[in-house]
Amino acid sequence: MAKSTTTKVGSAIGRTVVYIILYVIVSAVVKFLIEVLLPSVHLNAVSYESYIQILLALAFGYLIVSGISLIFYYSLLPKYGHPTAAAVRNVMRIIGIGALVAAIAGAVAGGAAGVALGGFIGIVIGFASQQVLGQAVAGMFLLIARPFKINDNVNLVGEDGIVEDVSTLFTAVIKSDGTKVLIPNNAIIGNKIYLKPVQQQQKSS
Repeated sequence: MAKSTTTKVGSAIGRTVVYIILYVIVSAVVKFLIEVLLPSVHLNAVSYESYIQILLALAFGYLIVSGISLIFYYSLLPKYGHPTAAAVRNVMRIIGIGALVAAIAGAVAGGAAGVALGGFIGIVIGFASQQVLGQAVAGMFLLIARPFKINDNVNLVGEDGIVEDVSTLFTAVIKSDGTKVLIPNNAIIGNKIYLKPVQQQQKSS
């Protein structure tokens, strides 16, 4: 199992490195074609170069961010299990894509304006994803700290029931009448968690 995980980590690192190398090569080839080769045959596509480079940066940037998030996933998987590793992977992906978009926007504007624009877009993305990212980070903490486990009888933010699942964004609780309640993880982090005694859990089951 450990060997398999190590192999997957190595594979994820290898793919990420390949994506970076491919991006550098493809970007250089596109630059050569547009600035050197096409003008030699009287074709002018220089005005389109920035758009092509942006598309390349977005495509390869997403692949690179996904590769890095997989490295974190496979590195954490043996120790913390799938739920925690998946939570960290998703958080890294959200942060990476936000940083990628902000960096590309800043590079397009260039200079001080680019820095300001990149920072502004980063703030906008941060506010837009604050709720989701907050829930994802809270879910990651819940999965690492494990204040409760699946099948525990709990009271979370006033909801009594059995924990069915703890995911990146929500904790699912099954109430006594069979109703499933999806509780945002950031709401749980900010409130008291009641773990009911084993005897009570056995009686209710």
